[in-house]
Amino acid sequence: MSTTGNGPETNGPELPSQIDTSVAHSARVWNYWLGGKDNFPADRAAGDAYRGKYPLIETFAQESRDFLRRTVTYLARDAGIRQFLDVGAGLPTANNTHEVAQRIAPDSRIVYVDHDPLVLLHVHALLTSTPEGATAYVEADMRDTDAVLAGAAKTLDLTQPVALVISDVLGHIVDWDDALSLVRRLVERLPSGSYLSLSHSTASDDAHRAVQDEYNASGAIPYIFREPEVTVAFFDGLEMVEPGMVSWPNWRPDANTGTTTDRAGWGAVARIP
Repeated sequence: MSTTGNGPETNGPELPSQIDTSVAHSARVWNYWLGGKDNFPADRAAGDAYRGKYPLIETFAQESRDFLRRTVTYLARDAGIRQFLDVGAGLPTANNTHEVAQRIAPDSRIVYVDHDPLVLLHVHALLTSTPEGATAYVEADMRDTDAVLAGAAKTLDLTQPVALVISDVLGHIVDWDDALSLVRRLVERLPSGSYLSLSHSTASDDAHRAVQDEYNASGAIPYIFREPEVTVAFFDGLEMVEPGMVSWPNWRPDANTGTTTDRAGWGAVARIP
C-alpha cells in the first residue's frame, strides 16, 4: 500500500495541504477494504480495527462494489444507456463505472463527480477511456446540484437519457431531508428515459451498528445507516426495474455474485418516466 503521495500512481504530485493523512478518511478506508492503494497508515489502522470487531465489513464493501458492476452492466447492455453520471464517485479501484460501461459499449461517456482532494489527485485513473467514448471529472460537492449538472453538461448531452449512479455515498449526508432533496433535484433535471441506480448501507445486525457508531464517534467522516423502508423513497415516482429494491446480492445476481448477507446494503435501478 502506498504511504505517500509520491508513488507511481500519482505521477509525482505532492499531496494537497488539505489532506490530513494522520486521520482516517472513510473513502480511503473503503479503498483499503477493496484492495486499493490510495490509503495511508491511519486508514489501514482504522480499517483493521473495524474489521477486527466486525469481520464481514470487507465482504460488505465487495458486495457494494459488485452491485455497482451489475447495475452498470444492466444499464449499458440491456437498457442501452450510453451516458453515465457517477455522483460521489470516491477513489478509483476495480470495476469503475467507465470500465464496466465501456467494456460493453465503447462509445459510453462517463462523468464522475466528487469534491475530495485525494480523488482529484488520483483522477487520472478515472479518466482513461476508449477512443470512441469519453470520461471526465467534475470537482463539486454533490449537494450543489447546479454545479454538478453544469459540469456534467460539458461532456454529456443532458437532453438525452443519462444513468445517474449514486453508489453508497448518501449515508455521509447526515440529514435525511437533505439527502432526499439532493436526489430529487438531480432526477428532476434529467430527461425521460434516464435511470437512477442507487444503493445505501444499513446495519446487518446490532454488532454492525455498534461498530459503525464507534467509528462515527472517532472523528472520521460519519456514515449514517438507513433502513430500506426509508431509502426506497429515493425512487418515488420512478419506474422500478425488476427485482425492485433488494439487498445487494439479490439484485440480478450472476456467477460472480456473493451471497454472504441479505442485510448490509440495499439498492435498486429505476427508469425516470
